[in-house]
Amino acid sequence: MRLAREFLERVWRAPADLDAIDQLMAEDYVITSAGTVVRGRENFKAWVRRFHGLLEAANNEVLEVFSDASGERVVSRWICRGRNRGIFGLPDDQRNIEFTGIAIWRVRDGRLAECWVERSGLEAYRAHLGTIAS
Repeated sequence: MRLAREFLERVWRAPADLDAIDQLMAEDYVITSAGTVVRGRENFKAWVRRFHGLLEAANNEVLEVFSDASGERVVSRWICRGRNRGIFGLPDDQRNIEFTGIAIWRVRDGRLAECWVERSGLEAYRAHLGTIAS
């Protein structure tokens, strides 16, 4: 559980600590998020840089982290906040937005090996439209 929490706090909060990726993730790390599959640490670093460019001053608040008895499967629940610079394909309006998400992790040999993310982009889109408080 420590791995996932540390990863969320160091990588998904601005400024992103890209060294944490090398320290916490397997070389062949794979993440699947919103239909996108990113393979390998170097590709993931580029993806993280792009994310932080699209969500300025990103701040990921970890709400909960728990695991199965073996510690090989970890689940995290979080809220991500920042200023929209084009996240989710929205126009860059610099509005404050937030969205929630859940990540399921597979741990192998003491490192994060794989992750599946489900996030509520609908919340960010509604905030962009002004239909809910942002």
